Amino acid sequence: MTQRLNPTLAITFLYYRDVAAAEAFWTHLGFPLVIDQGLAKIFRVAEGAHVGLVDEAKGMNDWQAHKCVQVCLRVPDVDAWHEWVRAESLPDVSEVFENAALGIRAFVFRDTEGYQIEVQSTL
Repeated sequence: MTQRLNPTLAITFLYYRDVAAAEAFWTHLGFPLVIDQGLAKIFRVAEGAHVGLVDEAKGMNDWQAHKCVQVCLRVPDVDAWHEWVRAESLPDVSEVFENAALGIRAFVFRDTEGYQIEVQSTL
């Protein structure tokens, strides 16, 4: 009989050339560092969901200039987040937009090495 294994948390690993700058950025966003593995800094972004910042010189994958990963944060008040991100002068902040087909209000910005972060709430 096969027993299903249930993960206790999920981590998406992003690869950085400058992990210290990335760590400062994610700390500034207000997410707690919950695991420090040295070569990876793991931040809790929601219950059971984590982002791991990996030193590309030591990790299992290589840093890539083209970022094909987006971190999406579902929040109760996208407008409050947008106001705060703009006030903090974070990189490449878009205007808030609506996507009726997806039922969201959202905006995007970038982190220290170009990963796109989307912040969204339901319509």
